[in-house]
Amino acid sequence: MAEICWPDGVPATMPAQDRADITELYARYAWGLDLADKEMLLSAFAEDSEFDHLWQGKSTGHDAILKSMDELWNRRQHWWYGRQHLFQNFVMEPRAEGARVRCMFQILQFNVEYRTNFVFGIGTRDDKLVKRDGRWLFKSLYVNAWTAADQVPWKGEKRLDHRPPNPSPPADTRPFLVQSKDPW
Repeated sequence: MAEICWPDGVPATMPAQDRADITELYARYAWGLDLADKEMLLSAFAEDSEFDHLWQGKSTGHDAILKSMDELWNRRQHWWYGRQHLFQNFVMEPRAEGARVRCMFQILQFNVEYRTNFVFGIGTRDDKLVKRDGRWLFKSLYVNAWTAADQVPWKGEKRLDHRPPNPSPPADTRPFLVQSKDPW
């Protein structure tokens, strides 16, 4: 059951304690998501929440969210294992219903076969949060992964000038011993 988030009225800016609690919510989500911890992950979602994930579409409710996670954690484990979701640059807006939180994210990936790390993806989030039993929870979670130029929420004029042409000559494919006989 929804509770009144702001009994004294919606504040103009997010109060410090709520900012800290919301940051903790994102941490619980990341720990649960990245380490296949079902209880930790679900502790971040309201029972009636929606999770809109780029590759899997929208999942509504805890059971559907866990079904989506089962696909990633177990059936695509080679693809998922060793990830870390990082969130920053939060814009937290109090709303009558709860809070709208936008942030940027990066996904770091540990490759177990090569024992290397790389940036798997970046993007933005636009989430709606509710407060239930005194805790902030995701009501609606939207992932905007930057996989194409039109997915970057650029506000300025787009002038993606092409790189200046700087063609490289083709590689010398002659045997090295032949190349060694070339004049200095």
